[in-house]
Amino acid sequence: MMSLHDRVRRAIERDALLPPGSRVVVAVSGGSDSVALLELLVDLAPTCRFTIAALAHVNHGLRGADSDDDEEFCRALAESHHLRFECVRADVAARAKAERTSEEVAGRRARYEFFEAASARVQANRTATGHTRDDQAETFLLRLLRGAGATGLSGVRPRRGAVVRPVLDVRREELRAFLATRHQRFREDASNADLGIPRNWIRHRLVPQLAAHLNADIVEVLARESAVLRDESALLERLANDAAARIVTTHADRRITLDAAALDELNRALARRVVRQALARIQPDHFHGFDHVEQVLALAAPVGERMAADLPGVRVERNGANVVLSRGESRERHGSPSFSYELAVPGRTVIPEADCAIEARVRKRKGSQILLKQALASGQNVAVIDAAAASGLVVRSRRAGDSLRPFGMRGRKKLQDVLVDRKVPRAQRDRVPIVCDGRDRILWVAGQVACEDGRITDSTQAVVILKLSRLGEDGDEA
Repeated sequence: MMSLHDRVRRAIERDALLPPGSRVVVAVSGGSDSVALLELLVDLAPTCRFTIAALAHVNHGLRGADSDDDEEFCRALAESHHLRFECVRADVAARAKAERTSEEVAGRRARYEFFEAASARVQANRTATGHTRDDQAETFLLRLLRGAGATGLSGVRPRRGAVVRPVLDVRREELRAFLATRHQRFREDASNADLGIPRNWIRHRLVPQLAAHLNADIVEVLARESAVLRDESALLERLANDAAARIVTTHADRRITLDAAALDELNRALARRVVRQALARIQPDHFHGFDHVEQVLALAAPVGERMAADLPGVRVERNGANVVLSRGESRERHGSPSFSYELAVPGRTVIPEADCAIEARVRKRKGSQILLKQALASGQNVAVIDAAAASGLVVRSRRAGDSLRPFGMRGRKKLQDVLVDRKVPRAQRDRVPIVCDGRDRILWVAGQVACEDGRITDSTQAVVILKLSRLGEDGDEA
C-alpha cells in the first residue's frame, strides 16, 4: 500500500500540478486539511523540486477573536517552517452585502483574489489549496441537488488555472490521522457545524446517512463519479468546440451569431454546450443556467412564436437564419420582463429573470429553536415566516402601487421607497423577488426586508424558512 506521501507525489506528477522549478503559495486557513497540505508539501518540496514561496491566509473577520486566533496560528506555523507569511483582513460581511451575495461566496471571491495578488508579490506560479476527496463528494451532492449538468457534476478539478489541489485524492480522516502522528495542532472552525449552510448539512447529515444505509464507501463512489463525468465533460467540450467552429461567428461589434438550422440539428447535449460557450463569451460576468440555454435553443427551432429573449446581460434575437447574441442589449435597456411563479413549499423555485432561486423549508416551531436562530442570523438572504400566513405563496416582480409593512413598523410603506432606502440600483429594482401570500400581501422583499404580515407570534405552530441564493453561487472552491 502506498504511503500518504507517495500518493500525493503521484498526484503532483500525474496531473503536472507542481512541475520542477515551480514556486507555490500554500493557502492555509488553519484547519486540518490545509495544515496537512502544508506539512506534506514541505516534506515533498526537495524531492519534487518545487519551492514554497509563502503561506497565505485570509482573515475573513466573521468570527471575531476566533478569526484573529486563526491568523496568529497560521503566522506561527509559517514561522516554524521559515516561510514568508502573506495575510489580508477582508470585510467579508460588508462585501456580501455590497455584492448582494452570500458570505460563503463573498469569502471565496476574497480568498482567490488575495491568492492571485500574493502569488504576484512572491513571484509564484501556483497556489495550492487543501481540497480533499470528501470535498469532491460534497460538491457532487450539492450540485446534484441543485440541478447541475455534467459539467457541474464533474466537481473540483485537480488544477484550475494556477490553482492546484494536491490532496484531492485523500480523505479528510487520513489527513487528520497524519497530523496526529506528528502531534501537529490545527484550528477547528465552529461555523463548520452550522447546518444552515447547505454544504455543512450535506457533510454532517446527508453523507453519513448515505454511508450508513446505502454504501459505506459513498465518498469514494461519488468521487469516482465526478472523475468519470469530468473526463466525459472534457470530451463533450472538445466536440462542442468543433461544432462551434462551424456554426458560431463572432463579429467586430462583439455580437455573436449562431446558424439557427445547424444549431437545431445538433445533438441536444452538444447544442447546449455550444450555447453555453457563446453566452459565456459574450457576457462572462453573469451565470446562465439551464432555462437560459433552453430559451436560446427555442429561438433556433423552426417553429415558435418568440423572436427574442432577454437573459442576464445578453439580448438574444432571431434574425433570419441566425440567432444573434448581443451584449449590452439586456434588461436594463429594454425593461425587465415581469415574472410570477408559485413558490414550491417545501422545495426550490428558480427565478431565471432574477438570476436567483428561493428554497423553502417547513419546520415545526417547537424543537426547532436552534435552526430558527441559525436562519435568522443568516442575514437578509433568509426569512422565517409564520406557516399560517404562507398559504398560496407566490414570488413575483414588483407592481405599480405595491406597499408593505416592514418588520418592526406599524404603518405601511411604498415598495418603491423601500428599494430607494435600501439603495437598490434603479436598473435592478424590477428583478428583486417579492414573496406574497394568497391575498397578495407582501411577506418578504427577498434579500432586502421582511414584513409584519409574516411575523412569528406566540401562537405560531410552524414556520416556513425561505432562503435566497444567486444562480451559480456554488463554485469549485470551498
